[in-house]
Amino acid sequence: MALTHDDYSVAWICALPLEMAAASVMLDKTHKPLPKPSTDPNAYVLGELNGNYIVIACLPDGIYGTISASTVMAHMVSTFPRVQFGLMVGIGGGVPSTSNDIRLGDVVVSKPVGRYSGVIQYDYGKAVQGGQFERTGTLNKPPQTLLTHVAHLESRQMIRREDAISTIVQDVLNRNPDMKDRFSPPNQQSDYLFRSSYRHADPKSNCEKCDKGQLVCRPPRTTNTLHIHYGLIASGDQVIKDSEIRDRLAQQHGILCFEMEAAGLMDGLPTLVVRGICDYCDSHKQKEWQGYAALAAAAYAKWLLSAMTVSRMNQGLTKNNSRTGHYIVPLGRNPRFVGRQKEITKLEELITMKDRPRKVAVTGLGGVGKTQVALELAYRIRDRDKECSIFWVACTSYEVIEQTYLNMAQALGLPNVKPAEVKEQVKRYLSSEQAGKWLLIFDNADDVDMWLSDDRAGPALEDFLPRSEQGRILFTTRNRKLAVELTSSNIIPIPDVDEGTALKILERSLVDKGLLQDHPTAVAILEKLSFLPLAITQASAYINKNGLDLTTYSALLQEQEPEVVELLSEDFKDEGRYKDLQNPVITTWLISFKQIQCQDQVAADFLSFMACINPRNIPRSLLPMPASRKRGIDALGLLNAYAFINSQDTGINLHRLVHIAMRNWLRQNALFSHWIQKAADQMRNVFPDDHYTNRGLWREYLPHALSLVYEDEFTAQWKEHLDLIENIANCLYEDGKFHDAEVLYTELLRIKQEETEPNHPSALYSMARLIVTYRKQGRLKEAERLGVQVLGMRKTVVGAKHPDTLISMSNLASVYADQGRWNEAEKLGVQVIEMGKTILGAQHPHTLTSISNLASVYWKQGRWNEAEKLGVQVMEMRKTGLGARHPDTLTSMSNLASVYADQGRWNEAEKLGVQVLETEKTMLGAEHPDTLTSMSNLASVYAYQGQWNEAEKLCAQVLETAKTVLGAEHPDTLTNMSNLAAFYSNQGRWNEAEKLELQVMEMRKIALGAQHPDTLISMHKLAYTWKSQEKLQDALALMEQCSELCNKTLGPNHPVAISSSRSLSDWKGIHDSLASERTPTAGSQIEGSQHPETATEHTVAALIAQQPYEERVKTPHVPIRSTARLFLGDHPLLMAFRSISAERGGQELQEID
Repeated sequence: MALTHDDYSVAWICALPLEMAAASVMLDKTHKPLPKPSTDPNAYVLGELNGNYIVIACLPDGIYGTISASTVMAHMVSTFPRVQFGLMVGIGGGVPSTSNDIRLGDVVVSKPVGRYSGVIQYDYGKAVQGGQFERTGTLNKPPQTLLTHVAHLESRQMIRREDAISTIVQDVLNRNPDMKDRFSPPNQQSDYLFRSSYRHADPKSNCEKCDKGQLVCRPPRTTNTLHIHYGLIASGDQVIKDSEIRDRLAQQHGILCFEMEAAGLMDGLPTLVVRGICDYCDSHKQKEWQGYAALAAAAYAKWLLSAMTVSRMNQGLTKNNSRTGHYIVPLGRNPRFVGRQKEITKLEELITMKDRPRKVAVTGLGGVGKTQVALELAYRIRDRDKECSIFWVACTSYEVIEQTYLNMAQALGLPNVKPAEVKEQVKRYLSSEQAGKWLLIFDNADDVDMWLSDDRAGPALEDFLPRSEQGRILFTTRNRKLAVELTSSNIIPIPDVDEGTALKILERSLVDKGLLQDHPTAVAILEKLSFLPLAITQASAYINKNGLDLTTYSALLQEQEPEVVELLSEDFKDEGRYKDLQNPVITTWLISFKQIQCQDQVAADFLSFMACINPRNIPRSLLPMPASRKRGIDALGLLNAYAFINSQDTGINLHRLVHIAMRNWLRQNALFSHWIQKAADQMRNVFPDDHYTNRGLWREYLPHALSLVYEDEFTAQWKEHLDLIENIANCLYEDGKFHDAEVLYTELLRIKQEETEPNHPSALYSMARLIVTYRKQGRLKEAERLGVQVLGMRKTVVGAKHPDTLISMSNLASVYADQGRWNEAEKLGVQVIEMGKTILGAQHPHTLTSISNLASVYWKQGRWNEAEKLGVQVMEMRKTGLGARHPDTLTSMSNLASVYADQGRWNEAEKLGVQVLETEKTMLGAEHPDTLTSMSNLASVYAYQGQWNEAEKLCAQVLETAKTVLGAEHPDTLTNMSNLAAFYSNQGRWNEAEKLELQVMEMRKIALGAQHPDTLISMHKLAYTWKSQEKLQDALALMEQCSELCNKTLGPNHPVAISSSRSLSDWKGIHDSLASERTPTAGSQIEGSQHPETATEHTVAALIAQQPYEERVKTPHVPIRSTARLFLGDHPLLMAFRSISAERGGQELQEID
C-alpha cells in the first residue's frame, strides 16, 4: 500500500546540509518523495529506521536561528500532520568544566534539569537590577517515551561503557567511502582548549599560530571512545564566540552546550536535542571537527530510535487520543511574540468555551500585529487540543484562497473535488459532525467586495462560511466595519503596544542585545515609530543588516521627510509574514488606501486633507464637511474602522506613520500640490480673525495652519493666500509668539512690495505690524527706524493730517516711551491728540486712545495729577459715548484705579477696582485678559494696604488663569509670575522670590531673548534678591552683566540702564568698603535706587499704558507692557508696591488694509 503523509511520525530536523547528509545515511531505507502543498517551501528526505517512519528536513541555506527552525517545523507538521515528536540533531559548541570533561567529538543530549525542560533559551527573559538577566518562562519537555528510552541508554552506559556510537560511525563510513574525508574523526591532537581569557591570535588562520602555553592542561583520555553527556542545552539567536560569556552563562544554569535552533521548536513540537561538539564557543572556532561531530550526533539518534519499536512508540504517544486534528498553518510560531495576553486570553475564551459565538474578529491598524495574535492563538490551541483541526486561509488574493481550499480538501480526504466546487465541498464537510472540532482562520480579511459582494466572478466568500457547533471562525481584518458585518459585535480590537512591550519586541528582534543599554535612545526610536510592531521589526532588520547603533538609526528618523520615507520603505525579510507581500511599513497601508477610495470618496478626501496638516488634535470643524452631515459621520467612521484615526475630546488624531505614508502616496500620484491648494482654501474659509472671543478657536487651528503654510507646495502659492497668512500672523502676535509672527509679517511685506509699490497701503500695513512686533521683542532701535520710515512715507503718500499718518505718529510715540524718551513721547503724543481732535473729533475712539496713552506717559514719570486729569476725562467721555459697561470704558476705569493707588488713595482705588472687576467678569468673562488685568490691579491695591494674604491669593489666581488662557510662556504670563515674585520679596520671602525670578529670567531668555528689556528687568530683580540674601558676589556679577546689556541694547540714557548702572556703582562701593565687615542683613533698610522694588515691574495691566497704534479699533485683548515703567530712580512718590500697581492703556488700533 502506498505511503501517505499521515504515515510519518518522527521529525528529524537539521540546520546544516552536512547534518542532513549525516542524518540521511542513518536510515535503514529511503522512501520516494510525496507531493506537498505549494505553501510548503521545505525539502524532505523520507525513510524508515527500525520501523519508525521518519521525515528529515533542513533549514534554508544560510538562514539559521530559532525563527528559521520554527518556520521549517511549522510547514513540516502542516504537511505531515501525524508527526508525534521531533529530533533536532546536529553540531553545537561545548562548555568544558572540571565537572564535565567535554571534548570535541563528544555528544550532548538534552535532559530536563530542575525547572528546565532540557533546553534553555538564554536570550529570552528580562533585565533586572544589578545588570543581571532573569530567564522568564520555560520550554516544553520532550515526550515521556523519548525521555524513558534516553534514560535507558544512559543507564546502560553506567553499567558498561559500550562504544555503540563509534560502531555506527565506522559502519556508515565503510558503506559511504566518499564521506571519509569530511566526516572521519580528526586527530585528537587538534582538540585545543585554550584558557577563557586568551583570544585567537590570527582570525585568518587556524590555531597553529596560537600560544600553546595558554592551553588548558587536561589529562588524555585512555581510549578514543567519545563520551555522551546529558543535561541542559542553551539555545538562542546568537553565535557564542566568547569564552568568558560562555562560562558566565554556563555557571548560572549548568549549561553543557550552546546551539541556535532548538528554542524555536520546543513549544511547537515536543523535541529532543542531540548535539555533536565541534568547538568550545570561543574565538578558536575549529571547523575540522564539524563533519565528525554531525555524524556522531546522528549516530546517537539512530542508536536511540533503534531501541524504540513502532508499536511501543505509538502506544506511548497515542494513548487516550482517539483522533488527531488536521493542521494547515503556513507560518511558523513567532519566537519574538510578546504581550497581547489580555487579547489572546479573551480570544481563547470565546473560541474554546461552549455556547460562545461561532465567529470572532480581531481588528486593528495594518502592522499592529493581528496576524501574530492569531498565529499565537492557533499554536496554543494546537498544543492544548490535538483533536482540534486548525485551518489558516491567507486572504491576500483570490488565487491564494483557492489554492488553500484545495489543500484543505486534500487534507480532509475529499476525493476528486473540482476547483470550482472546492469551497462549497469544504463548507459542507466542516458543517458536518464528521469534521469534529475545528478552527478556521481567515487572515487579512480586508476586502469588502471579496467578502460581501456577488459582483465578481462568483459568490461572496461569506456564502462559503461553514456552520457547526464544533467549529469556530476567526477573522483578522483592518476594517472594523467589515468585522461588524461578518461577526456582529464579537470583535477584539488590537491596540498599539505599550512602551514595555515595544521594548521587548525590539530586544527579541535585535541581534546585538547590548544596544538596548542605551535606553533613552531606544524609547525615542519607538516613539518615532509610534510603537507599531511592524515598524519595530523593520527597524530592527535594518539595524541588524547594517550593524548600526541606536543613535545612528534615531538620527536617520530625524532626517527630512523624503529620507524618512525612504528609510521606512526599505524592504526586509520576515519569516512571520507572507512572502508574496511587501513588508515595509510605508507600503503596508497602500491596499487600505485603495479600499477606502472605492468605499467612500469623502473618507478618502478627509484622509488626503489631513495629510496636509498636523496629524494631532484635528478639530472636526476644520474638515471640509460634505453637505450631508451623515456622509461626514460615515466617512470618519470608516477611517476609524481602519484604525487610521482615533477620536478624542481634543479632536481627531491621525496615526503618525499613516500620515507619512499618505503624504508619500499623494506625492507619488502627483496629488499633493492639489490637496495643499484645497486645504489652503478650506483653512482660509474657517480660520478666525484675532478678536479675543476667537482665541480658543484659533489655538485649535494654529498648529494645522502653520503646518500647512510652511509646506513647500504652499509657499509657492503664498501670493494667493495673503489674507490667510495675515490672519495667522495676527493670532500668533496675540498669543505672544512674536518671533513666529515676525517671520510671517516679514514674508508678507516682501511679497507685497514685489507685487505693488513699496508705499502701497497694504505694504505699509505689514510694516506697521512689524513695528509693534519689534517693540514686543524689545528691538526698539529697529522699531524706531521702521516707524520713522513708515511715518515719512505716509506723510508723502496721504498727507500729514490723514488718519493713517496719525496712527504712525502714535506708533512712534509708543516706541519713544519704551525707550524712556519721555519728552519726545509726550511731545508727539500731544501733537497726535490735537490733530485727532481736529480731524476725527474729540470723542472719536482714536482720539480717546491717544489721550489715554499720553496719560500713561505722565504716569510713568510720576506726574500723578496730570495722569489723573486725563484719565478722568477719557473715562467720562467713554461713559457718555459708549456706556458705562463698554470694555473701553472699563479700561479707562481700571487705569484710573491704578493712578489712585499710586497716589496712596487706597479706598478709592479698591472701590473702583472691584467695580471694574465685577463688571468685566459679567461682560467679558473671568478668563478674559482684561479681567485678569483688573484682578492683578486689585491685588496691587491689597498689597499697598498690607493685605498680603488677599493680594497673594489673587495674584496666584491670576497667574494660574493666565497659564491656561495665554500659555505658560506667554510674555504676560511671565509678567504675572514676576509680580508674584515681587509679593514674596516685599514680605522678605527671599527663597520663594529667588526661585520664581530665576524661572522667569530663564523663560524670558528663551521666549524673548537675552537682551530683551523684560529679560533685563528679570536680571535686575534677581540681582536685588541675591543681594538681599547676602549673596553679594552673585548679585554683583549679575548686575554687572545686566548693566552692560542695558547700556548696549537700550542706550545709557534709558531708565533701565540708568538704574542698573547706579545700583552697580553703589554695590561696588559697599563691596569695596567691607574689607572686614559683612553685608547688611536681609532686613536692613535700603533707600532710593537700592530698594529692591526699584527693579520690579508692573502687572499685565501696567504694560498697556503705552499702547502700540495700529489702525483698526478693537477691544483690547492682550495688554502691551512697557519695559521702562519702573526705573524712575529716586522719584519721591515711588512706593513699596509701585512695581505691582498697574495702569492699563486705551484701545489698541490696528491698520485698516
